[in-house]
Amino acid sequence: MTQKQNLQRLLLAGMVVCAAGGFGLHYRIHDIAKLSANYIPFFSGLASIFVIPALFMSRKTISYGYVLNGLTVILGTVIMAHFSIAHLMHQHEPQPVTLYVIVFGTTLPDILILWAKFFIGKALFDLEMFGGDLKAARGGLWYRYPNMGWWMVHLAAITLVYTIGHMIWG
Repeated sequence: MTQKQNLQRLLLAGMVVCAAGGFGLHYRIHDIAKLSANYIPFFSGLASIFVIPALFMSRKTISYGYVLNGLTVILGTVIMAHFSIAHLMHQHEPQPVTLYVIVFGTTLPDILILWAKFFIGKALFDLEMFGGDLKAARGGLWYRYPNMGWWMVHLAAITLVYTIGHMIWG
């Protein structure tokens, strides 16, 4: 086994562990027997544990895994942030918004776990597509696929569309 293969396996294991941890957290909160909308986080979690890592295992499908992983992270981030904001605003006894409340009274820790999964997927993708040459220069426009700017544009766009949709139909 080469060093690159070893790194790929370790990163893939990290991705599965992050996904399994997130799935466990969400399964306790989103009981599928109580509400049909809870099927969404259930199946997203299963896909993050089994389907997405499987896509990362082949050079032919790694781009699909990269995009699917990134989009699930963005959607999870937007939905969990909305959930936190809505619950902070609609509490029976509102409390002041402090750093403690933001860190421990919201879904921020869950979102951070989600973004760890994203960065593991980004590292796997870059390792496979660009190799392990540490001196190679990065190219391309910052906002073009597969650069991080591309993801930031999508995060902003999906957040905007979600917000407009919530304002109109929510």
